[in-house]
Amino acid sequence: MNRQADVIIVGSGLAALQLAHHLHSTSHVIILTKTKIRQSNSYIAQGGIAAVIDKGDSIHSHVEDTLNAGRHHHFIEEVERLADEGAAAVKELIAGGLHIDRDADGQPSLGLEGAHSAKRIIHSGGDATGRHTVEHLLATLPENVEIIEGEMAYDCLLSEDRSLCMGVKTKSKEGVISYCWAPHVVIATGGAGAVYPATSNQPTMTGDGVAIAFRAGAEIADMEFVQFHPTLLFANGAAQGLISEAVRGAGAKLIDGSGSLLMEGVHPLKDLAPRHIAAYEIYKARTKGKEVFLDIRGMEHFEKQFPTITALCKRNGVSISDGLLPVAPGSHFLMGGISVDSNGCTTIPGLYAVGEAAHSGVHGANRLASNSLLEGIVYGRRLAAFINRRLPASQLPARVFYYDSQLPAESAGGFSKEELRNRTMKAAGIIRTPENLQSHVRYLEALGVREWIESGLDELEQEAIEKIYMSINSYLISRAALLRTESRGAHIRTDFMAEEVHWRGKRVIQTKDRINIRGGQHERNPIRIHA
Repeated sequence: MNRQADVIIVGSGLAALQLAHHLHSTSHVIILTKTKIRQSNSYIAQGGIAAVIDKGDSIHSHVEDTLNAGRHHHFIEEVERLADEGAAAVKELIAGGLHIDRDADGQPSLGLEGAHSAKRIIHSGGDATGRHTVEHLLATLPENVEIIEGEMAYDCLLSEDRSLCMGVKTKSKEGVISYCWAPHVVIATGGAGAVYPATSNQPTMTGDGVAIAFRAGAEIADMEFVQFHPTLLFANGAAQGLISEAVRGAGAKLIDGSGSLLMEGVHPLKDLAPRHIAAYEIYKARTKGKEVFLDIRGMEHFEKQFPTITALCKRNGVSISDGLLPVAPGSHFLMGGISVDSNGCTTIPGLYAVGEAAHSGVHGANRLASNSLLEGIVYGRRLAAFINRRLPASQLPARVFYYDSQLPAESAGGFSKEELRNRTMKAAGIIRTPENLQSHVRYLEALGVREWIESGLDELEQEAIEKIYMSINSYLISRAALLRTESRGAHIRTDFMAEEVHWRGKRVIQTKDRINIRGGQHERNPIRIHA
């Protein structure tokens, strides 16, 4: 099957929907999702949106909090634009009908989360901000936007010389391949949390967008920086779902099995310390055989304030009335991803990326709480303005690139997703050693990851393609983690436990042909603006 559009968006989260909202109404826009439109990380996001809408807050303060949480490994000008444009974009959403939680006097009810110096977290429906925001955008989606569910985008359609992206190939559960052509293709598939055994992400978050762009030849940056959320509900021997940082912002304390305060004397912000610090403390306690709990016994009206978390606990047999919620860290957010410029352009003309799949430089080495939904809102809006200036586009070239060889149907049959997740966690989890990283890279290369990067996937079913994408992401994360010889933010090496001055602002860049370290704090790869 062949389809033609002006803009194709791969992914269905907040960044994708915000982009679709702001694209010109005369353009034909297709949103592709391999599952259902409401099955995204954005939809299950409990945390709110960080934005400066209170007179007592400031853009400068939001910027400083972001830089401190991310250990000053950012593109500073992008952080400044995120905070500034974010405030305006959120106000625009509210004016457009997004209902937010308000105090009795009608003012926005602003929450506090880890590493924030002010109450600036906007919520909608308590701990269901993602769902309410996505539903608002879906309810107001323009008629020019077509949604196609159940089709997995698995490759870029490239010009014969591989210099231009012209669309994507998709595959249905039944194995039917479709060609979707457009002069503007946007990756908005989210992160790669499902590469790890315990994650707050949807199980479908297998890093598809990063792998697609990487295989097409795009540049990938900072894949070693994977954020582990400190507090996933741990019940029945496994992580069951996220307990939002807003719970600690509302007064919950981290304690161990003996009742000792876990974060006392660890960081000035104690339970609201940056995520990598809290996650590390919980990890250390659990490796010593200690249970860790969120103590909510001093909180009033918990069930009313956090209905989603209450329902999660009840489903897993955890008593809210006892006031002790068992927690453990799990993979949460990918700070690295597809290299983009300020507008969302990748290093391949015609291909763009927004949201968690993109490396925009706003999150540094450790994302500040509730800056993720903000990024999707800001960059979706900004990329739309960029593409609108280039519509309608010129006709696409006629000649298309084809792979010399296709992987046989039995490829990736020698391992399970569970095995890969466990191996990735051991090598590139919260704590990393050079020996484990080297061993894991060798394991993936022995499986055939280098061949998988350079071969066609037409003969594979969705499940096999997902396993290959997971392997590619695990490979990118591990190679970058091995190269970065320091601990910074979410990246912790046992042999280099301190931040190193000479590493500050340096990025690990990967393409199919090379891996290298780029520049210093103020050096950025200029991505050519594609007309």
